[in-house]
Amino acid sequence: MTLWQPDPALIRRPAYLSLADQFARAIHDGRLANGARLPTHRALADALKLSVQTVSRAYEELIRRGLVSGEIGRGSFVQTQRREPEPPYLPERPGEVIDLSILKPACETMHQGRLKQALAWLAEALPASSALSFRPNMVFPRHRAVAAEWLATCGLEASPQNVTLTNGATAGMTVALMSVAPPGSTVATEAIGHHTLVPLARYLGFHLEGLPIDDDGLIPEALDEACRLADIRAVFVQPSVINPTATLMGSVRRAQLAEVARRHDIAIIENDVLGPLVEDRAPPLAYFAPERTLYVTSFSKITVPGLRVGYLVAPDRYAAAVANRHLVSNWMATPMVAEIATKWVTDGTAMDLVRWQRDALRRRHEIASEALQGVAYRTCRDALHIWLQLPDDRSEEAFVAQARLRGVAIAPGASFRIAETPWKPAVRISLGSTTEGELQAGLGVVTKLLLGDPEHLLLAI
Repeated sequence: MTLWQPDPALIRRPAYLSLADQFARAIHDGRLANGARLPTHRALADALKLSVQTVSRAYEELIRRGLVSGEIGRGSFVQTQRREPEPPYLPERPGEVIDLSILKPACETMHQGRLKQALAWLAEALPASSALSFRPNMVFPRHRAVAAEWLATCGLEASPQNVTLTNGATAGMTVALMSVAPPGSTVATEAIGHHTLVPLARYLGFHLEGLPIDDDGLIPEALDEACRLADIRAVFVQPSVINPTATLMGSVRRAQLAEVARRHDIAIIENDVLGPLVEDRAPPLAYFAPERTLYVTSFSKITVPGLRVGYLVAPDRYAAAVANRHLVSNWMATPMVAEIATKWVTDGTAMDLVRWQRDALRRRHEIASEALQGVAYRTCRDALHIWLQLPDDRSEEAFVAQARLRGVAIAPGASFRIAETPWKPAVRISLGSTTEGELQAGLGVVTKLLLGDPEHLLLAI
């Protein structure tokens, strides 16, 4: 049994989360050492005058964070070494939490209705090849031709033969990385970048080099220097406001990065999942360096989350590698989902949903502007999120925890940290993940926490 005990006077609603945060702070401060045994659920509930269910939920939350392990028959123990990285978003959404942590498009019942209609159409029109074939080349020629039409709306001319249909952007970027970065090689990327890159690098065995960024994105001179000092095989970039800092890279910067990549003969992996959603943007990096850019886009963040299908465009030099890596990792995209994407592109539904999303996001940006008056943040009018940098004297961990205690989930900025450089605390806040009313209420909580008395950030932790 441990000597440290939570303080019942500091427990606030929701009690399980407040209790979990007290334990987390004690573990962080060293008051609970690695391997320390926690009280049983019943003993702690009796001591704090809480229900056993509340204590159980608190322990489950600590297990989810990777701070505690539960061993059947022995109890619960502090585990300070996390076995796997924790995602920046809530894996599940508790009913009492306004979830602004996960990056997703705005959705209404209309979106579910459109998908239901598409599934009803599919039940009548499903081709035999999509239902019965194991051969990608038997299923996808028609889909690749339609993909080329869609890619033109993204600003990219592509031959259907160079397009691979994927089960969304994550599958596309994984295949692209497998195709250009063998184990032991180095991939450059933004210092604040895609949260899955760090675990992907670990699993695939390549080294990740986070490079400095500015208000226009990845700095070309930094990429040039990195290529001169190390054996960089590829650079992974997110130039169009899907990056955590909501940066929209300009045409000149894209051309400069393409030139650096060409000079050092490295591949470019371009993650452009928002595609045509972002108006008035520069052409893709693939436009400036088509011979070396593997371009990734998808539909789930611009139409409806359930449409998990995307396109990976690879130049001829990487086409065979992409085809083989995709076969061994996915075999092929889910044909029935691809059928819906192709129908929506050809009948105009996909672009209609993109236009709807654009309008919805602009309304939500107006809500954010009003709710966050007096707060400086970074965004772009077609971004799905905002990037809010905290004052240097504010603890990012404490700020995120306090928001949770008040019923609002936001993503900690450190989840997107690639480079081990001096860190400025920040949070990412999704604008599309909930209703407009909940968004306004959640941003109101963030504003009060940010502009209020910093001392109350220490309560209940």
